[in-house]
Amino acid sequence: MLYELFDTLGAFPGSRLMTYISFRAIMAGVIGLATSLWMGKWFIALMRRKHISETQRDEKLDPFNVNKKGVPTMGGLVIIAGILVAVLLFGRLRNIYMLLMIITTVILGALGFADDYIKTIRKNKDGLNGWVKIAGQVALGLIVGLTLRCSPDVVMNETVTTRIENNITYVEKTPDVKSTRTTIPFVKAHNLNYADMFTWLGDENKYRAGWAFFVLLTVLVVAAVSNGANLNDGMDGMCAGNSAIIGVALIVLAYISGNYIFADYLDVMYIPGSEELAVFLAAFVGALVGFLWWNGFPAQIFMGDTGSLTIGGIIGVSAVIMHKELLLPIICGVFLMESVSVILQTQVYKFYKKRGKHVRIWKRTPLHDHFRTSIEQVIRIDPTCQIRLRGSKELHHETKIVLRFCIVTLLLAAFAILTLKIR
Repeated sequence: MLYELFDTLGAFPGSRLMTYISFRAIMAGVIGLATSLWMGKWFIALMRRKHISETQRDEKLDPFNVNKKGVPTMGGLVIIAGILVAVLLFGRLRNIYMLLMIITTVILGALGFADDYIKTIRKNKDGLNGWVKIAGQVALGLIVGLTLRCSPDVVMNETVTTRIENNITYVEKTPDVKSTRTTIPFVKAHNLNYADMFTWLGDENKYRAGWAFFVLLTVLVVAAVSNGANLNDGMDGMCAGNSAIIGVALIVLAYISGNYIFADYLDVMYIPGSEELAVFLAAFVGALVGFLWWNGFPAQIFMGDTGSLTIGGIIGVSAVIMHKELLLPIICGVFLMESVSVILQTQVYKFYKKRGKHVRIWKRTPLHDHFRTSIEQVIRIDPTCQIRLRGSKELHHETKIVLRFCIVTLLLAAFAILTLKIR
């Protein structure tokens, strides 16, 4: 909004600041944080007056007996508000990538809010039907994928070179094209074209098949990352802390992808306009940090599915836009571990249950719950249960688990950025 306003008014003292991505990104982060901080306090008071709070926390498996019932939920609305206020003020709203990120925030925010509303207001513990959630995620993935395919504003340059002569920077780049190329970590010729996977279909059809694959991959990424963030949201400050670190890594990648000098230096594809993602992601990180003020242990508010589904979708869509989706297993390694732990636990339990046995891999999933659950607690609930990976007998308080998970995410995020040079 301010960008368009300053652009319309023309030059006046200080107006050039709005043309700098760095300035707008910093301001978006500050406004996102301030909005989240202010709205968090107001929202907590409102939810307490309305008696809308968490009702399903199970203290039986918490050895430290931390009582979390009665804590206001649906705090994801605070995060969404922080993001949107900052972006509407400092984002370039005509940028196609900015529009896609706003659409992602609104759609998944509404989906998560519907789930939380059914659980907390209508007192239906099952929440929104699982197939409805999947349908919403699939719809968003199709919107993003097809927009990237069809919009004339979405182009990329596979290579770009720069040189300086007489204090003038000259830029040479390959033609603007629509492409299904993506970055592969650790590989010297580091761009993979999905269309090349379908050469057996012939030259005409391989590009159509490549785009169809790209759209389907976008759907998968949106669903996988949003559900991974949802599973990670089980301890005070866990999801918000990990996601803020991931957001910082994505800011770096967005700035590199949209800056031809850094794209040349690191030999990555140049995506004109993608630098605007840095502004959105800065607002995202700022809103998360502001939310952490209220969500840190002991939490005064929970984000609920309103926050976790939105967070995961934002991370997934931004990576797809930058053609860095293959870096997500590294950057979002904690989300991946949480998801895999639940899938394996469920499948192993079902497999052995058919044979009359109760077998678990971990004491409890998602994985973070394994470290604060004792074997005795599991046996008390299921006396016939066999646990394959018992781990240490020492149990950890959730604050230590959250801190260690965040440290792991920090290391993975740094490593993901380093892969741009390690190849």
